[in-house]
Amino acid sequence: MRRAPTEVEARVWQWLRDRRFSGFKFRRQVPIGPYILDFYCPTLHLAIELDGAGHNDASMSEYDSKRTIFLSARGIEVLRIPNELTQAGGEYAIACIQAAIAKRSPK
Repeated sequence: MRRAPTEVEARVWQWLRDRRFSGFKFRRQVPIGPYILDFYCPTLHLAIELDGAGHNDASMSEYDSKRTIFLSARGIEVLRIPNELTQAGGEYAIACIQAAIAKRSPK
C-alpha cells in the first residue's frame, strides 16, 4: 500500500507528512493489533481512516465498528473521512483533521 497508494491516500499524505499539521508526526499504514491504520499520530493517539464507497456496505460497516471499538479500547481516537471530502481542495477534510488534532493536543 505504501508503494502504490490510492489517489486519495496520496493526497492526504501530502497534507500530513513532514509534520505539516501543527508539528505532529503522522505515519502511514501503521499496524496496530490485527488492523492497519491509514494514518496514525502516536503522540496524539489519533488514527485517520479514509473511507471509500465500499465502507457503505453493511458488512464493512460492522467491520469498521469492531475496529473502532478495538482502537478506542487502546485510547486511539479514529477520525473517518469519506474519500469524497478530500476532492476539490479538501477544505472540509482538512478542517476535520485540524479539529481532531486540536481536540487531542496537550494543552
